[in-house]
Amino acid sequence: MGRTAGIGFAIARRLLADGTSVLIHAWPAPEQDVLDELRAVGPQLAWLEADFGDPEAPRRVIEHAVGKLGAVDVLVANHARSSNVALADVTAQELDAVWAVNARAVVLLVQAYAELHDDSRPDGRVVLFTSGQHLGPMAGELPYAASKGAVHQMTRSLADALAGRGITVNAVNPGPVDTGWPSEELRERLRPAFPSGRWGRPDDIAPVVAWLASAESAWLNGQVIDAEGGFRR
Repeated sequence: MGRTAGIGFAIARRLLADGTSVLIHAWPAPEQDVLDELRAVGPQLAWLEADFGDPEAPRRVIEHAVGKLGAVDVLVANHARSSNVALADVTAQELDAVWAVNARAVVLLVQAYAELHDDSRPDGRVVLFTSGQHLGPMAGELPYAASKGAVHQMTRSLADALAGRGITVNAVNPGPVDTGWPSEELRERLRPAFPSGRWGRPDDIAPVVAWLASAESAWLNGQVIDAEGGFRR
């Protein structure tokens, strides 16, 4: 999470506003305005720069969070490496790089979280992020779709692995969210596909994550939530 326009920023802002202590991870380091705006919401903020292409980085993030905050109750893995590569241009290097960040790092984050989680603290929560690859083709983003498909499929198995410890694992598919990446042509072309007449916004997703991170979501486990505003493919 490195920009104020991103989903990660909206999630962190919402959790801080709810009184939660938050550690944010970014690669590269977050912009200064990100830290300034979040600290204005809640002072209980820490951050760490780490490249999830490094297999040791996920554990460092969790260990840093425990060291700074004393414990980690909630893990939100909303990081992603984009890859606008179609089949004809796919390389082994690109597949490996996207897989390492988007799928491998998720498993290693959850592993480290599970090892360091204090089970005497109630309501452990893991919230993962997938994409819309299970609802429609993403042929122009093949490495990304494959890696996010893996996150989708691992959600139920990770949930089962941790269910006996009072830790739930769910995932969110936010659908198309305007974080500044789409062109004006794409914005206008897809706008009619949203019943509300607008793209998703980061602040549409943050409340969903906040609920999944709360005690109120205890009866939901191993699920992938399509929080797309009724997006019509």
